Amino acid sequence: MSAHTIPSPIEVQSLSPARRLLRLLPGMALLFGIGVLGKLLEHALSLFNARYPQFSVPHIEYVLWAIVLGLIISNTAGVAAIFRPGVATYELWLKLGIVLVGGKFLMQDVLHIGGLSLALVAVELILSISVMTLLGHIFKLPPKLTSLLAIGSSICGVTAIMAAQGAIEPEEEDTSTAIAAILTLGAIALFTFPAIGHLLHMSQQGYGMWTGLAVDNTAESLVTGALYGEEAGRWTVLAKTARSSFIGFVVLAYAVYWSSRGLAPDVPHKGLFLWNKFPKFILGFLAISVLATAGFFTNGQLNSLSNLSRWAFLPAFAGVGLRTNLRDLVGQGWRPLIVGILGEIFIALVTLALVYWSYNHGVAR
Repeated sequence: MSAHTIPSPIEVQSLSPARRLLRLLPGMALLFGIGVLGKLLEHALSLFNARYPQFSVPHIEYVLWAIVLGLIISNTAGVAAIFRPGVATYELWLKLGIVLVGGKFLMQDVLHIGGLSLALVAVELILSISVMTLLGHIFKLPPKLTSLLAIGSSICGVTAIMAAQGAIEPEEEDTSTAIAAILTLGAIALFTFPAIGHLLHMSQQGYGMWTGLAVDNTAESLVTGALYGEEAGRWTVLAKTARSSFIGFVVLAYAVYWSSRGLAPDVPHKGLFLWNKFPKFILGFLAISVLATAGFFTNGQLNSLSNLSRWAFLPAFAGVGLRTNLRDLVGQGWRPLIVGILGEIFIALVTLALVYWSYNHGVAR
């Protein structure tokens, strides 16, 4: 097997644990290397501004540095095959970071703001699915592509699309097109949402809630929140976690719909289906929050958890840039992207109005 070929799932399963780990190391080293370099560039820029205030340069967070560096590599030299298995672990680091952030939330915060998030997510789900389905019909997209766009935009982007792939059995082209559209929209959100937040003078908590509700892909959602501020990033995690908890129910509903039409496999054990699709990292997030609320951790340990979460997010944010190939995004056709953009603008405006209403009427604190 050549070093420049990607092994099939069967070949990967046949490898010993040690060899599997070895295959992951180059890509993981690339992720952490880019993340650390982003941190160093942020620090160097801060030192430059402190030493030469007359040449003050706008402060750029390490989050944006990591994404830009990843984008440059992905769209110039490209990500070589030897790095791809390890780069794919960025989702693992993302979920680990979310679990560790649970230490920053006491259960009363989770219950209060999490309950509000669930209510807002329920509204977002209904509107997002309805609008995407309507736009898909108007622009005459393939029905299963429309379903994938609705699922991805309503829950958690690429993760939701991949969860639905085996359940509704779309064409491979539909899956890749939906993923490309969602990734494009996530890239747009990285630059537009922070600007809108600053323009409207949104609070850290309000902006974080909005980002968690309106930005689809989990990685891009967390990055967009973190670009506004560390506190905003924390609240984005909470809102996005509440949103992700619906993934099993939405995918199950679509699976039942398509199977009823004879175009997807039957779902005989719906409870097991829901458990298999449920994102387990949410349980880890809640467990850490419960322990923090019960005083299980000392202040020093909570600070350590916070630092570990930042280290976990470093490779996750680098992975956002590395897996975004602009050439692939451009080559997917304009109709799915137009449907996604129109739908996302509508959802962004509605969720922004809902967040504003919640904070102005004392529902959130």
